[in-house]
Amino acid sequence: MTERLVEGLEARNLQLWRGDRCLFRQLDIVVGGGRLVHVQGRNGAGKTSLMRILCGLALPDAGEVLWRSRRIERVREEFHLAIAWLGHRDGLKQDLTALENLCFSNGLRRTCAARQARAALGEGGLDAVADLPVRVLSAGQRRRVALARVQTSGAPLWLLDEPFANLDAASTSFIAGRLSAHLAEGGSIVLAAHRLPSGLTAHAAVPLDAA
Repeated sequence: MTERLVEGLEARNLQLWRGDRCLFRQLDIVVGGGRLVHVQGRNGAGKTSLMRILCGLALPDAGEVLWRSRRIERVREEFHLAIAWLGHRDGLKQDLTALENLCFSNGLRRTCAARQARAALGEGGLDAVADLPVRVLSAGQRRRVALARVQTSGAPLWLLDEPFANLDAASTSFIAGRLSAHLAEGGSIVLAAHRLPSGLTAHAAVPLDAA
């Protein structure tokens, strides 16, 4: 029998324990192009732990994560070029400007065009603060800068952990629109959040509370 090939991210039979508590077991996920997978659960259910496993920052107690049907540890460089990660923390360098942050981060993986980076900041309503140090920006502005970094990464797979946390309605709506645009272009997203904002619909859900 020929093994099924998946042109995207796949997790098979994942299991993770914290002490004597199992956060999740026998967990399977498939993320193809144009699809949004919503990781659901209350605080402490294991959403962040699962996201870190999916992007290769942590290991499960059992199971495996594959990229295009190959274990991610065997195609590490290819996998890292294919993903863009946004965690609870924005991961921005506070003393660099918004524009410098985009160029620095994305320049580590490919040539970064300052014009493209500035255009992405402009789409996020950040023209006026593009040349200011990130440390002086509001929480919503920093989150938009972090999303612009993801948007300009060129990565087809976005892994986002609570991207709407502590944002006002305008920032939430903007980010939801950017995610919808990425999906429409054939990109894929795994998103951990209590709930999705209006206008954003998941193709599959991964509930963790029942683990």
